[in-house]
Amino acid sequence: MKDNKKHKKAEYGILITGLIILLAATFVIALCAGQYSVSVPEVTKILASRFVNVTKTWSNTAEGVVFTLRLPRMIGAVLVGSALSLSGAAYQGVFKNPLVAPDLLGVSSGACVGASVAILLHLNSFGVQAMAFVAGILAVGLTLFIPRLIKNTNMSISEIAFAVGLSGIIVKGIMDSVMGIIKYVADPETELQSITYWQLGSLTKVLPKDLFTVGPVIVAASVIIFLLRWRINIL
Repeated sequence: MKDNKKHKKAEYGILITGLIILLAATFVIALCAGQYSVSVPEVTKILASRFVNVTKTWSNTAEGVVFTLRLPRMIGAVLVGSALSLSGAAYQGVFKNPLVAPDLLGVSSGACVGASVAILLHLNSFGVQAMAFVAGILAVGLTLFIPRLIKNTNMSISEIAFAVGLSGIIVKGIMDSVMGIIKYVADPETELQSITYWQLGSLTKVLPKDLFTVGPVIVAASVIIFLLRWRINIL
C-alpha cells in the first residue's frame, strides 16, 4: 500500500515537473514568435538586463516588443489560466463532479453581463472588472436563492447539489438573454467589438498597468483557495 502511494506521488511529481517545463518553453516561444521575431538568446538577454548588468546587443524595438507587448500578455495568460484551473478544481471539489465548470452557477454569464454594461457606460478597465465581479456574485446569489424557494428540508446533499445545478442553468439562460439584448443595443463599431473581445478573453489589450490591477487579486484568491484545499476535499 505504501509503495503504491509512493509510486503515485512520484508520478504526480514527474507530471507537475513536466508541465512546468512545458509552460516555461511555451512562455519563451511566445516571447520570440510573432510578426516581429526575436531570437531566444536576445529574449534571454533582454529579460536578464532588468536584473543584472548585460551588454546591450539588441535593438530598442526588440526590447519594446518584449516588455511592452508580449511579456504582459504572457503573464496575463498565465494568471488567467491558473485562475480558471483553480476555480474549476474548487467547483469540482465542492460538487464532487469532474464535469463542473465555473459557469455552472451562472458566474461566467453574470460576469459577462456586468462587464458589458460597464463597456456600454464607457468605464475604465477597473470599472469593467469591478462590474464583472459584482454581477458574477449577484448571479451566484440568485442561483443559490432559487433552491431556497422550494423550502424542502428533507432534501439530501446530492439533491441540493442537483437543484443548485439546475438553478445555475436557469440563471445562465437569463444572463445569456440579457447579453443578447446588450449586444443588440451596442455600437457595432466600438462597444460591440470590445464586448466580443472581453467575452473571448482577448489578451491584445493587456498592458503592464493591468497586471498590477488584476494580478494581486488573482494571487490573493489563489492563495485563499490553496489554504482551503483540505476543507474542499472534505466537502
